[in-house]
Amino acid sequence: MRSSRPGDAVGALLAAIDDLADDDLHAMLGPQLNERLRGLLTASNKLAAHLARVVRQGELAQAPEHDGLKSMASWLRGHGHLSDTDASRLVRTGRALEQLPAVEAAFAAGSITAGQAAVIAQIGEPDNVAKAAAQDVDLGEVDAALAVVAAAKAHKELAEVVQGYLARLDPDGPEPDPTEGRRLVIAKHADGSISGRFDLDAVGGEKVQAALEAILQAGRCAGDDRSRTQQLGDAFVQLADNALAGGSLPVLRTVKPHVAVRIDLDDLTDPATGPATAQLGFGAVISAARARWIACDATVSRVVMGPDGAPLDLGREQRLAGRYLRRAVDLRDGGCVFAGCGAPTWWCDVHHLVHWLDGGETSLANSALLCERHHTKVHHGFRVERQPDGRWRTWRPDGTEILVGAGLRPAA
Repeated sequence: MRSSRPGDAVGALLAAIDDLADDDLHAMLGPQLNERLRGLLTASNKLAAHLARVVRQGELAQAPEHDGLKSMASWLRGHGHLSDTDASRLVRTGRALEQLPAVEAAFAAGSITAGQAAVIAQIGEPDNVAKAAAQDVDLGEVDAALAVVAAAKAHKELAEVVQGYLARLDPDGPEPDPTEGRRLVIAKHADGSISGRFDLDAVGGEKVQAALEAILQAGRCAGDDRSRTQQLGDAFVQLADNALAGGSLPVLRTVKPHVAVRIDLDDLTDPATGPATAQLGFGAVISAARARWIACDATVSRVVMGPDGAPLDLGREQRLAGRYLRRAVDLRDGGCVFAGCGAPTWWCDVHHLVHWLDGGETSLANSALLCERHHTKVHHGFRVERQPDGRWRTWRPDGTEILVGAGLRPAA
């Protein structure tokens, strides 16, 4: 029997999942486990399909605005704790499936996975829909055929079919605008290391190769046993070193771009390795030994912290003025403090909690780090406030508080 209220249906679903968790899986035999897996995979697919529809409807209804956010992707990152990639994929899938009813129906029936739906969703993106229309391609036939292929074929085979269709849709490739196809994607891993991929046009690629090759060849020496890929990786980092050291890069919110490391004085002076002790400006955590290595060629600034973790003193530098105040607020807040946001420091302004026109001081205690969007929101009715324990809280104009994470499961 269907529930009359959406909240009841979600509550019943969560209760059913709790019941499943109580089952003793160790007592089940292989055939029983396989049967349960089939059922769970179908249920997972159905739930993912409903999630994509809800995300799309939330986008159409501008639901993120209720919590002070601009897009569904930002809401999913902040409130749903999704990665950038997963949030964007979910939003794109919800949008594209509107153009692909057969695939959407197969997804809702549980016969195709979220990953397959995301692959097929490329066909429903506006540019590809327009290209299909211009070539009199019957998108309905393509939609129906792909729903069948997705239900019967492996993920890899489906991806090949989709890519084949897209290639035939645009056999000549994009127009030769060098900026059209340029992409750089950086993924940060749990240990702070990064990996990525990039796509460049021929001329842009030539520039990058010329710069890297110049550094690589200048660094060659006898006995160098690094592989070619290692040499290029080192040259890439050296290219960044040279740009940072040159001092000509654009300023990030009143501060020149630099490698920032935060570490306690005791850890800095202790000769022990000290794993996971220091924090870099972009959030990566490194060992004390690595921080000491960086400090060999760096300026060290003393920052005295109070019992609540807020900076009290910036050493011999001028106190609470201009970039010095900015450094203190960056250190304390670490990013936009608006609930569910977390935009990095270099996207943020320093906001006066009590406006200076109303007598508010330009001080650390009266400052909050807010991205441009949420700085505007706070000046139009939203409110942020720092608690005595250092936590930030956010309220809507109607006085209700925006809570992050707590709403992922309805109250019992």
